[in-house]
Amino acid sequence: MGRRSTSTALEPETTTPSIKRLGFFTRLLDQADAAERYRLATAQIAQAEKCGLDSAWIAQHHFHEGEGGLPAPFVFLAHVAAHTSRIRLGTGIVTLPLELPIRVAEDAVVTDLLSGGRLEVGVGPGGNLTAFTAFGLDSDDRHGLFDRHLALLKTAWSGGELAGGDRLYPASPTLVDRIWQATFTVAGARRAGAAGDGLMLSRTQPRSPDAPRASLADIQNPMLDAYLEALPKGREPRILASRTVFVADDHTEAMKLAETGLSRMRHRLAATGNLLSGNLVGDLIAAMDVHIGTPDEVIASLRSDTTLRRATDLTMQVHSIDPPHPYILRSIELFADKVAPALGWVPKAESGERQIA
Repeated sequence: MGRRSTSTALEPETTTPSIKRLGFFTRLLDQADAAERYRLATAQIAQAEKCGLDSAWIAQHHFHEGEGGLPAPFVFLAHVAAHTSRIRLGTGIVTLPLELPIRVAEDAVVTDLLSGGRLEVGVGPGGNLTAFTAFGLDSDDRHGLFDRHLALLKTAWSGGELAGGDRLYPASPTLVDRIWQATFTVAGARRAGAAGDGLMLSRTQPRSPDAPRASLADIQNPMLDAYLEALPKGREPRILASRTVFVADDHTEAMKLAETGLSRMRHRLAATGNLLSGNLVGDLIAAMDVHIGTPDEVIASLRSDTTLRRATDLTMQVHSIDPPHPYILRSIELFADKVAPALGWVPKAESGERQIA
């Protein structure tokens, strides 16, 4: 029987989260060519490690440079591993239905070994449906493919016998305990919990027509309830909440950068038929669930997000603002030094805790 969750709906808005681990997430969307994007993302992850963050996560995207800049996450993470020494390195996510699961298992094991055991593996069914056609697949089959591929991935990492009698080499049974499932739905959260995997929550989610003004917490707290209820007894929850966070020294400068980046995103969404209501920067900030401003402003904004009260991990990303590289480096620094400690995060060097196992 799963564990019971406790509703937070009636708790005061001033309740402070208690974040165990802090992360940085990038979709590699710097305004540059691919090679420069990879160089800048490596520098940003190195900055995250320097500032004491616990993890860094990268997204996989195929074909669309405006959505993300990286189709080969394990290749990139192996490169980043050579430029870092402590920070954990995660995929957020691998689009598992598009991959050969045995190849994912092999690539992940090699990356984990090269990094000294620092790999975390986030997986999901994928959101870019046009990519399935290029891979010769039907997007309607993505959830079934995901389930089958994830099961095979776990069998391979656990040392189980594969078709034909072979077993994975090199072996890495501990990777099974470092799987995270990304989902937008209560049902998906329940499946992740029942499997004992980590749960990855998105920085923003579409609102339904019958609740257009719902907060992100209104959508994601029921997902947390389902995850915790389904989690096997004795299994520690792993809940990663990704949030768009841009911290700056000056409020006015932050808003100018937000207006540029969010307007760019708004036009990109409009080109694909996804329209956002409102034209003012404040409307776009609200529509995309952005936490922005000076450290004190961002602290207040994140404290109002009731989802974070049960999250074990908080991961910041600057998308959809996507400011220039120097501002990203400064935002990481301010997030670690000023914002996160106010949310209960303690750097591992001070707490004496181990990293994610």
